[in-house]
Amino acid sequence: MSDKEYLYDPKKRFSSRVENYIKYRPRYPYKIIKFLTKEKKLLKSSTIADIGSGTGILSELFLKNGNFVYGVEPNPDMRSAAEKFLQAYTNFKSVNGSAENTGLTKNGVDLITAGQAFHWFEVEEARKEFLRILKPNGWIILIWNRRKKLTNEFLKDHEKLLLKYGTDYKVIEKKKLDYDKFFGVTKLEKNYKKIIFDNYQVLDFKGLKGRLLSTSYIPLDDHPNYNNMISDLRKIYEKHEKNGIIKFEYETEVFYGQLT
Repeated sequence: MSDKEYLYDPKKRFSSRVENYIKYRPRYPYKIIKFLTKEKKLLKSSTIADIGSGTGILSELFLKNGNFVYGVEPNPDMRSAAEKFLQAYTNFKSVNGSAENTGLTKNGVDLITAGQAFHWFEVEEARKEFLRILKPNGWIILIWNRRKKLTNEFLKDHEKLLLKYGTDYKVIEKKKLDYDKFFGVTKLEKNYKKIIFDNYQVLDFKGLKGRLLSTSYIPLDDHPNYNNMISDLRKIYEKHEKNGIIKFEYETEVFYGQLT
């Protein structure tokens, strides 16, 4: 993969990280299902399009709830991994498509979900496509795990590591998501809401290393900075581990609303 493809094509950034992504990315708390059900946004009968479904981590949350899920993913490596990961679920259908061109039928889904992939969507084109495939009064649910950065000394040291070795970490962090533009907010009403759930992983060093390498802006083993980065990671682990493990804390953000 060329540097240009790696840095600028979000559909290719994760091709070399699939195995670590499946094993070491954090899952999503089941509290999300309970909340959406209580708020009457999600029914057992709801058909869902999970856009940018990747390896299927978010899809699995809704599959376990009994929902039928279309996993729409443009990256063939990620899509293939999801098909293997979710092969036990007869209520999952893998689709070669993108946020801007899902390939799904008009007014065919009750809910659209998206995880971290939302950060890479072309907002205007995705909005048009979502309006096309959603049933009338359908809902959008955006969900991702956001690392806590400064709440303890381990997270502070981890953040310094990312700033030191991340290839385009600073660029990505500066990218602002315009939720008002996406949802189509008017001056009269804000048509989406946000709720946050606490989440965490418990990781040994192998898990901490895999979690790091699942991230798109982190050098892999063919990069000249790789060995120094892993050495620094081990120092951080040894400084902060307790009984061989690190608690990696997140906030799971959920945005839910309807497009105007």
